[in-house]
Amino acid sequence: MIVSETVAQHILCFIHNIDQLYAVYIFSDNKIDDERWIQEWWKVKGIYTQIKSICEVLPHAIKQCDQNSISISFIPIDEDVSDKNLDQLDPTFMYTQILKEILFETQYNEQSIKDFTTYCRNINCAAMNTINRFEREYHSNTSIWWYTSENYLYSMLNRALRTLETDAIIKLGFFISDLHKYIKQLHSKQFNVRSSPSFTVYRGQALSKVEFERLIKTNGGLMSFNNFLSTSLDKDVSFAFADSNRTNPDSIGIFFVININPSISSVPFASIKN
Repeated sequence: MIVSETVAQHILCFIHNIDQLYAVYIFSDNKIDDERWIQEWWKVKGIYTQIKSICEVLPHAIKQCDQNSISISFIPIDEDVSDKNLDQLDPTFMYTQILKEILFETQYNEQSIKDFTTYCRNINCAAMNTINRFEREYHSNTSIWWYTSENYLYSMLNRALRTLETDAIIKLGFFISDLHKYIKQLHSKQFNVRSSPSFTVYRGQALSKVEFERLIKTNGGLMSFNNFLSTSLDKDVSFAFADSNRTNPDSIGIFFVININPSISSVPFASIKN
């Protein structure tokens, strides 16, 4: 949210604790004390005297918000796992697996793209130019480009998979399928199963305190990220994402260190830096 200093003084006490509010940027004609605001209201990210300066920091904030919103399923493993009833597993994990099977087996065509863009126009008029461009230019071999570009599609996909928003997931089905297939193709090209060495990637993300407690209790178990997962070979970049959440009293920054052995991978992965 971007608000003036005057408005912020009147409304922050009412809206600051709303879960949907991720960050507040205060626009002021005169430079004022950032620390006073930030200490009192941790969602305030800064005071700015130029709109241009706010626009420059927004992409990072949006990326961080999207990254933190990727949900995780925790699956305990113990001696009785073979005797456990399936309904005791994390339902989000189960639903995600079922959806994946359905989406990857469905056949899509040009009408699928048109149905998706029509759906987008009805819910996001602000992104009309991007939607029109997507309808004109999208092809399955550009799915990674669209996913990594700074547009509404990345946020929309993350939100739909996080909340299991069925309508949106169905409309995005062709894109999810194309993205998965393209990553699978790149995986085959980039990794020779017999000779590719193991390597380490990193990810920084915030977890709510409730999720963190579940993580602790699932020590020795399995974790499933219910989305396409972005990681980095740069430890410092990922650590910065985790560390940036230290001001949020409602969440805990987590620094994931993920060791990958290509010879025993169960899902496709690939470098998309190029």
